[in-house]
Formats: sequence, C-alpha cells, structure tokens
Amino acid sequence: MIVAIDGPAGAGKSSVARLLARRLGFRYLDTGAMYRALTWLALERGVDLADGAALAALAGASPVSFGDGGAVAIAGSDVTAAIREPRVDEAVSVVARHPGVREVMRQRQRALSHEGDVVIEGRDIGAVVAPDAEVKVWLVADAAVRAQRRHAERSGADAAALATALRDRDERDAVDTHRAQDAVEVDTTALTLDEVVERVAALVEERR
Repeated sequence: MIVAIDGPAGAGKSSVARLLARRLGFRYLDTGAMYRALTWLALERGVDLADGAALAALAGASPVSFGDGGAVAIAGSDVTAAIREPRVDEAVSVVARHPGVREVMRQRQRALSHEGDVVIEGRDIGAVVAPDAEVKVWLVADAAVRAQRRHAERSGADAAALATALRDRDERDAVDTHRAQDAVEVDTTALTLDEVVERVAALVEERR
C-alpha cells in the first residue's frame, strides 16, 4: 500500500508521515529530503544552480538513499543534519524547479515506492509521483502556524526571517505543487500531531 501525504512547507508532512509509518509498520520516504540532499551536494561541489542539465546529471549519478531512523545519504555522505541548514533552505526550491531534476527524482521515488508498504510525503506525490496511491492526504495549516513550526525546527534561527523565507518559498514552489483531485484535506492548524496521525490512520484502515 502507498500512502501519499502532500502539502506546503510547515503543514506537518514530515512529522505526520514519519509517525504514521512507524505506527503502521510502513517504510517512510521523505521526497523533500531527496531534493535537499541533491542541493547540498551541488553546493558542496560548486555546481551552478541555474544549470538544470548539470543538476539532473548529478542527480542521476548520485541517487539518494535512506537508512534506519530516517537517515539520508548521498555520494557516500550522511547528510541527515546538513540538509536542514539555512543555505539548503534557501536554495532547494531553485534546484527543484528544473524539469530535468524533477524527472530524475520522480523516477527514483517511483522505484522506491514500489518496494513494499510505504508512506511518502512531498509536494506532488498523489498527483504526479504516485497517482495510484491507495490513500492520498493533503495537509494544510495557517501561514502563521506553519512559520512557528519551522522556527521550532530551526533552533536559533530568526523567526521573522523564517516567516519571510517560508512565504517566498510558497510562491516559488507554487508551479510545482500539485494536489490530487481525490486527496482528502486535513487542516492541521489546531490539531496535535497525534490527532493528525489518528485521522490519517483511520483513512488507511478504511481503504485496507
């Protein structure tokens, strides 16, 4: 079974997907981490972020892998923590916008999604990556709440700067954010993490 969880940054995708996968005994696939890992590698190697062909080639030559506990690796490096750095936050949307990059990543994501029961989260999962997913969820939340959540994830970061960056990212990512018509919307603004997981788990049980 494939459970697809989509929505904007800060809506709770990663937290919900990770906890839901643990509860169901499914694998957890963070597609956003894949783009972040590629961005980190490009920055480390000095690849021009405007060069879509070079980035797509880099993605094809350096497939992202996932380990125990959500560990993320690329090109032989564990980048689990590094991909959450502010410099990656600022650049990942630029990298992810390139059609060639997205195609390479989607192929990898589709391959990973068919290796057993999985919870996949990202921005275009239910509509593009896994349109055959049995469960599709679209998480939303008020912009102010999403900014607060992002600040809690980035210890020591400036709250106002994060809020501005989140708003700018929403605008940049709009073109690549696709909502599946059959996705169930869940507003997480006033819900706890456990409450959101309960709702999604109930949808999974209905479709089993």
